[in-house]
Amino acid sequence: MVLRADDGPGNEQTGQVANAVPNRVLSVDEATTRLTTPTADLDIGVLRDLALLIVDDAHLLPPEAAASLARLPIVSIGLAAPGTAPAFDMLVEDAVDAVRIANGVADAPRAALACCQVLRHGEDLDTPAGLLLESTAYGTLQAGAEFAGWLEGRGRRVRPVDPDPPVLVDADDDTVTLTLNRPRLRNAFSAAMRDALVEALRPLVAPDDRRQVLLTGRGPAFCCGGDPAEFGTVADPVAAHLIRSSANAAPWLDLLADRLTVRVHGPAVGAGVELAAFAGRLEATGSATFCLPEVSMGLIPGAGGTVSIPRRIGRQQTARMCLTGATIDATTALGWGLVDAIVD
Repeated sequence: MVLRADDGPGNEQTGQVANAVPNRVLSVDEATTRLTTPTADLDIGVLRDLALLIVDDAHLLPPEAAASLARLPIVSIGLAAPGTAPAFDMLVEDAVDAVRIANGVADAPRAALACCQVLRHGEDLDTPAGLLLESTAYGTLQAGAEFAGWLEGRGRRVRPVDPDPPVLVDADDDTVTLTLNRPRLRNAFSAAMRDALVEALRPLVAPDDRRQVLLTGRGPAFCCGGDPAEFGTVADPVAAHLIRSSANAAPWLDLLADRLTVRVHGPAVGAGVELAAFAGRLEATGSATFCLPEVSMGLIPGAGGTVSIPRRIGRQQTARMCLTGATIDATTALGWGLVDAIVD
């Protein structure tokens, strides 16, 4: 399929893309010219009112042009077959996909860009460095207008203190089962749940502990993501970054990965899928679904997802999940490699 910025209205699909992202769909020759000029940074980028670049025949883009994509502050989408153009933030094969992604970028262009930048530059980092990069970008976005707009539109929520422990621990000589325990709230991941999970995980990394660890959730959902009542409650993004850096459950799950199984049922949203993806074995029931909605909130995944999920499905597929906010089912997740098995 050929998509061109100057195609006429007779091509319905091309018109959809052009309307969503005017003058953003370039032939590979046009893209090469724009990306290799010394002034590329002066007219390409989210601050230049060009947040998204869609390139046709992306697999033909020469190396010197592809190298510019990593440097420029822009979301790049290649129209090409999967695996043929690794320099792009994501690849699509038809205009319908391009429209959906373009709409997501238009709604939160700075968060979309930050997400793709973190995914690009985090590919070869170890877990601590990857989490640091993620948290720094997340904290920056917490102070931004897109997140502020989302907070204002959502309104503030107040939640009473939970009377029950947020994580249940059941241990014997062979296995430790950890159960997220806010079933009424679909196991919304609160600060108290995070702290309780870390407290339960910490002793399990002792050198003499070889027990298998199972993480699951109580009630109809594994975890519906971060507790909405707690978004925006830490006014200082630097303080929030320091909390994430010192209290995140992600590094503990990563250390236990070779002994850790996570079993997902129902929705795994945001932090729910981000943390689960660190497991050496990730199982899903047929009811399981997976979603990363943070970019639509003016944020990026902040519980470790830019580290854990690309290791399973690659950064381009991760970017697709983030920028579309689409929910995928267990069968799709298995096909992508996000989960290792579908269980009863």
